[in-house]
This record gives sequence, C-alpha cells and structure tokens, in this order.
Amino acid sequence: MNLYPAIDILGGSAVRLVRGDFDAGTVYDADPLAAARGWVRDGAERLHVVDLDGAKAGEPVNLERLRAIAAETGVPVQYGGGLRTEEAITRALQAGAARVVIGTAAMTQPELVRAALAEHGPERVLVGVDVRDGGVATHGWLEASKVSATEAIEALRGQGVERFAFTDIDHDGMLDGPDPDAVERAARAVGSGQLIVSGGIGTLEHLRALAALRAERRLDAIDGVIVGKALYERRFTVGEAKDALAGPPR
Repeated sequence: MNLYPAIDILGGSAVRLVRGDFDAGTVYDADPLAAARGWVRDGAERLHVVDLDGAKAGEPVNLERLRAIAAETGVPVQYGGGLRTEEAITRALQAGAARVVIGTAAMTQPELVRAALAEHGPERVLVGVDVRDGGVATHGWLEASKVSATEAIEALRGQGVERFAFTDIDHDGMLDGPDPDAVERAARAVGSGQLIVSGGIGTLEHLRALAALRAERRLDAIDGVIVGKALYERRFTVGEAKDALAGPPR
C-alpha cells in the first residue's frame, strides 16, 4: 500500500482542517513547498495536494504552488480542489500534476468526468468520494447529499472511473481511525479499480489495521492511504508509516 502525505493549501499555507470545517484549521507550515520538501526528504514517494482555496472558489487557485512542488520534489503529485471544468483539469496537469482529483464535478457534471477520461486516460483521473453522515458531500465539503458512497462509486465505475479516494469527513482530522466497515464497502464497490483511504489516521495501528483489512478480506482495491495531521504532529514518521502499510513480513 502506498503512503500519500497530504498538503492542504488554504490562504497560501499548509493546513489541516477538522471534519472539513474551514474555520477549524491549523496552520502547520507557512510554505507548502517546504512541507513537500520535508515529506520527500523523509522518504515520501508521492504526495497528495489539495487546493482548499480552489475548492471554495470553484476553480484552481494554487497552480503555481503545484508547479513548484512537482518540479522541485520530483515525485508524483495528486492535485485536487476546484477542478470543475475541462480547462481547469488540463491546467492542473500542465502545471505538473501526475493525477487530478475530481470531487464535486464528478457528482454534478458526469460529462466532465467522461471527457477527462477520454482526453487524459483513467490512470490520470482520480475521483474523490467524500462522505459526511452517510451521504456524499460536495462543494468543498460544504454541501451534503443523500447519495451513499457505494451508490456514487458504482455509478462512476459505470462511467469508466478506475481510481478513487474515499474520505470519511466525520473522522477527518480527528485522529480516531477510519471506519473499517465503510472502507470495506467502498473497496468492494470499487472492485478491480483502486481505492485510496483518507480521514482519521492517527496512529501506526490505524495503518496496520488497514493493511490487515486489505490482506484478510482480500480487498486488493485498497491501494494507499492519505495521511495529514498525524504526520504533521510527528505521531509517527514517513518511514514508520510505510513500514506499517507494508504489513507483517511474509
């Protein structure tokens, strides 16, 4: 399983929110590029960058920061936040994103997802399925729906989406661990695709539990984990996280 240290950009700084609340964020690094350099120096092989300013604005705001992070770190970068038009998606990829993360638009503009898949290929398109109180949330997590994660994933799989990020907003930033049942349901809906888990990681045991869930339930779709607050607060290192996700020696 792959580790994706998270860099959430709000007001130009690297922050972490609590349950998606823009008013309940903590600034961990005034310079997102410095945060990216640090994670890569510590052994990160890929990064997950979220343009929270863009999510609120409905269009990318931090593409120059993305460009600098991708160019200077040399590792693959997933980038999302405000990607709601074909032009925005293309600009993000041109700025250096290895893969774009489409959230709100995937739920409200299915034609945009189909166009992105056709233009850039399924390997460069990841859809974020973010859930609050059982329903998929959109527009920077500010609006909720009654559509379940499973329903959303199955519909998107039918459109050709192969890669997903699943976030349980109720656990995001809480460090209390992801809900294994919710993760399993999402993974089974993804099927032969790939699922990255996000939200609630607070200890190495949470990572080991996800690795065990993947192995014991044969959920090969679980491809990686996004970790933010726990890394910023030095609850464990990048190296320790990677070891935990590798599972026990065979």
